[in-house]
Formats: sequence, structure tokens, C-alpha cells
Amino acid sequence: MLCRLGKRILVQRRGDGGMRYRSHNKGKIAPASYPFLDSNNTVTGIVKDLLHERGRSVPLAKIVFNNKTAYLPAVNGLRVNQEISIGSSSEIQDGNILPLRDIPEGTSICNIERTFGDGGKIAKSAGTSALLYSKTVDGSLIRLRSGKSIVVQTNCRATIGAMSAAGFKEKPFLKAGNKARHHQAYGILHPKVRGVAMGSHYHPFGGGRHQSPHQSTSTSRNAPPGRKVGSIAASKTGPGRARRRSRISEV
Repeated sequence: MLCRLGKRILVQRRGDGGMRYRSHNKGKIAPASYPFLDSNNTVTGIVKDLLHERGRSVPLAKIVFNNKTAYLPAVNGLRVNQEISIGSSSEIQDGNILPLRDIPEGTSICNIERTFGDGGKIAKSAGTSALLYSKTVDGSLIRLRSGKSIVVQTNCRATIGAMSAAGFKEKPFLKAGNKARHHQAYGILHPKVRGVAMGSHYHPFGGGRHQSPHQSTSTSRNAPPGRKVGSIAASKTGPGRARRRSRISEV
């Protein structure tokens, strides 16, 4: 007797980490990170070229520091053959790289290191920047574009200015193929099918005459992979949450 079973649902297949759900290495140039140089000494580099890397929204600047080549996200206004200075005594101008302890408060910065030597992890996407709000005993207080504030050690490095390519999202895709290749370069699955639009043997929310989950969408954190869909370990859901929000806004 032939047994007909449904295939594993999307969340199960993504858990295996197959090639379809990974960001591809094709078109990658190099990791975008600061070079390992002594931050106490000021070193000058030359921007040799501005390159486009697949799957990165910001152009990469190829900079040569004392026979050491580094690839860094380009800040707004950067040009070829421009001199870039890295070190404590560098001038406060767009493109230069300094430790946070040597940057004045109120300066717009980007490509900030979370820990010294990690090459830059914060505010690296196109058009983003952060504000060096103040300096405390615990470290430098940085206010991000989202409004959140974080504390970073003062020896971490940052770039003066804001990231370039601020309007890259304004260009329309025009064709479905362009959007599919864009998502593929970033490792994003596209297009996505809603669970309620599937059959009952493909998704826990599928099946039925109407597109409805037919059950609670809140799922336990310890649910098995085939059932861990919807609002995972949600503490507040449903119309009661909306009523609470409206009362808070009225106050």
C-alpha cells in the first residue's frame, strides 16, 4: 500500500541550512573591516577604487595603508585618490577613522566597533549613521538611528560621517526577476507563501474552505520543528493587547 505523506514544511527545511537558504559567496570581494594598525600612531591611506560587492548595499572603498590593503564601506562624499587618515591624531572630517575617546561629542559616526579589533559592526548599512552622544566612566554612549542607546568602550574605532548610498531603496525593481536575484544575493527566501494558503499537509495553518489558521497562532517555545510556526512564545497577543495599547496611549 502506497503511503502519501506531505513534505517537510518551510521552517523544517530552513533548519537544515541547505544551499537554498544561505547567502552565496559568489561576487564577494573581501570582508569589510579595519586594518590591524597601531591606533596611537596616525597612518594615512589612499582610496584606490570604489567597488560594488554583491549582497552589500554600500560600495566598498579599496584603501591602501602602508602596503596593507583594507576594504571599508564608503562614507558619503568619498572619492577616488582621497587621503584617509586612521589614528588618534587624525582630523575630524568625513572618512577619517579615530578611536571614540578622540572624537568630540555630538559627532556623526558610522562603522563602529562593538569590541576593539572586530573591524566594525554597528551602523554599516546604506545611509545609516549614529551619534556620539556623551562619554561616561563606563564608555562612550552612542545613540543609534532607531533611538536606542548603547555603551561602547572608548578604545573602539569609528568612521566620521554617514554611510553612502542612502537612496538605494528608492529605485524600483521593475521586474520580478530583479527582485528575486536581489533577495538571493542577500540570502533572503523569495517569494514567500503564507501558511494559510497552503494545504493542511504542508502547514499547520493550512487547509479548510477559508484562509484562516483555524487554531491559536501562539506556539510554545518547546514545540517540535513541524509545529513551531506563528507567534512563538508570545506573552501578549489578541484583541486584549490592542485594548491595553489604546488605554496607554490615552493616558
